[in-house]
Amino acid sequence: MATFVSADWVAERIGRPGYLVIDPRSAIRYLMGHLRGAVSVPFKKLQGPDGRLGQPEQLAAAFGTAGLGDDVTPVLYDHQDGRNAAMAAWVLEYLGRDDVHIMNLLYDAWKEQGREVLYRPVPTAAGTFTLRLNPAVRASLADAANPGAAKLLDARSAEEFRGEVEIDHRPGHIPGAVNLPHSETAGDAGKLLIDPDLLRQRLSDSGITADDSVVAYCRSGVRAALTYLAMKQAGYDVRLYDGSYSEWMDSGHPVAV
Repeated sequence: MATFVSADWVAERIGRPGYLVIDPRSAIRYLMGHLRGAVSVPFKKLQGPDGRLGQPEQLAAAFGTAGLGDDVTPVLYDHQDGRNAAMAAWVLEYLGRDDVHIMNLLYDAWKEQGREVLYRPVPTAAGTFTLRLNPAVRASLADAANPGAAKLLDARSAEEFRGEVEIDHRPGHIPGAVNLPHSETAGDAGKLLIDPDLLRQRLSDSGITADDSVVAYCRSGVRAALTYLAMKQAGYDVRLYDGSYSEWMDSGHPVAV
């Protein structure tokens, strides 16, 4: 599980051997400003030709090429709603890393505080990234179709859940799923996640209890990664269905509205 750290903790370790600051935002956002020493690993580098999550070897290579070796601790940060850092943290957990750190202060707040920001790409030397796959954190199409006792949690907007947004060729949601938009798990006042007690209340209102096993999904897995991260931090048993609704509606399985 990822460890959340303060901005001061990150600032003290920038440039220190054994730590690598990773910027998971888009390449354009990275060039618009990033933390000193941060390397760019956007989600696009983690996608396969079909636009979905790449194979484990591709994922490990993306981080290894950026300089993340077995003896280097990854430190993630993000902007806006934190979905990029959440997805990168989940991918690293899936690849077997248990040393992921995430700055709980968003980049926007970091910059507003007058902390150091750079604009040029940071050169890196590739590291040796050993793949130790952890399939327990990932749910598949088959898991979504037959969740057993697990509950399906749709992290898309309420309008998408109800099939009112024309971005899907089969609007709606996976039958049996409940809805809690990922924005309801994002933090405020410059923080990446909401308070765990508030999260528990919102999950309870959506029909999810502390004893439930949960499979979280959205449209491509990225938004649901934030929900996954927030729930994991709050002690829930949760997996991420990264294929999400995009894979579901292409699979021929029924949809509900």
